[in-house]
Amino acid sequence: MTVGAASEQVVGDLPPGLADDLAAASLLLARRLHAGGTLWCASPAWPHHAQHVAVEFVHPVVVGKPALAAVALAEPGVVGAVRANARPGDVLIAVGAADDPVLRELAQRAPAWGVAVLWVGAGERPPTGAADHVLWLPDAMAAHDGRFILLYHLLWELAHVCLEHGGLLEASPDCDGPVCVTCSDEGRLAEVVTAFGTTARVRTAEGDEDVDLSLVGGAEPHDLLVVHAGMAITLVATA
Repeated sequence: MTVGAASEQVVGDLPPGLADDLAAASLLLARRLHAGGTLWCASPAWPHHAQHVAVEFVHPVVVGKPALAAVALAEPGVVGAVRANARPGDVLIAVGAADDPVLRELAQRAPAWGVAVLWVGAGERPPTGAADHVLWLPDAMAAHDGRFILLYHLLWELAHVCLEHGGLLEASPDCDGPVCVTCSDEGRLAEVVTAFGTTARVRTAEGDEDVDLSLVGGAEPHDLLVVHAGMAITLVATA
């Protein structure tokens, strides 16, 4: 694999485990973009980073690399924009600190929309399981210098390496989301679209469906639920 000279400089300085995380994140990103997904880029505190990431994918600087669908999102209303526009199979790159409330909400809700999350940042890491892939530098100051920019340049370069190898692009079945501890079957994250008494129409990664709310005592639009076998079994978060 060949990378740019600037990228070669940072490869040897990657924290332990980050190279593997980059490879896995790049493969997921390539598979979803190859299948027609859109890349959504959000960075409420550092909007220039979201714009930079989107430009890299939409307007590649290397001759022969394909342009890929990417959109930079700007505050206010990032959560609402992703909710309204993202579709199953899309990817969200969240660029920012682990305590950014908007990114935390996006990462929590994205599985219900069928959107994979790559969280890129520096300093204190998000909690385990906060995103599908966390690409992190331990030094908080890295967010403001070339090391941070090189991190998502590597993501772009490695995604294109994957796109050049068709055999890598056949996605394996996803295995994520909460699990029903009662019968070890799947419990899926869902976001309420509308609610009528003890019934709600919810949005999941597989599409909209109706669920019974009896076990959770009701719900409001945009509440997050874990659903199983047509029943809402846990209220995860309120709108």
